[in-house]
Amino acid sequence: MYDMNCDIDHVLVSEQQLKDKVAELGAAISRDYAGRDLLLVSILKGSVVFMADLMRAITIPCGIDFMVVSSYGGSNTTTTGLVKIIKDLDQDLSGKDVLIVEDILDTGVTLSNLVPMLKMRNPDSVRICAILSKPSRRQANIEPDYKGFDVPDEFVVGYGLDYDEKYRNLPYVGVLKPEIYE
Repeated sequence: MYDMNCDIDHVLVSEQQLKDKVAELGAAISRDYAGRDLLLVSILKGSVVFMADLMRAITIPCGIDFMVVSSYGGSNTTTTGLVKIIKDLDQDLSGKDVLIVEDILDTGVTLSNLVPMLKMRNPDSVRICAILSKPSRRQANIEPDYKGFDVPDEFVVGYGLDYDEKYRNLPYVGVLKPEIYE
């Protein structure tokens, strides 16, 4: 029987560290957005695990919506620099406080293009919550407003992050062995 854990070089962020950080982020977001019309926007597919945990950690009313936005192609491990919206939001953003929920803020290319596009739709605010940030790879001048963990420039999978649609269901964030993707 195949075990995905064998493909992981080492665990970067444990399941318990993720749970603790999500609770902390949920409390901060609940406090900061109290009395506001909060809409969580999950960038699929990578952020779905984080989004599910985060929305349960938020104690104020909030809506959710989903987008599929890509600057990567197929099993590529590097950004193309081109951003395309594959699935747009279903609701009007007017008067809402939009919080983009992301698995990882890597180069920043996708979000640096997406944030201005969403701001044109008349929300009260647009902010970013990323469970992981990889500042060493940033190509765009953008940072998360809420951040879980800074990670080094290694190929990370788990907790929603994939390589070739695999490893998303790992309950931790791990570094993929290079021989898997090289």
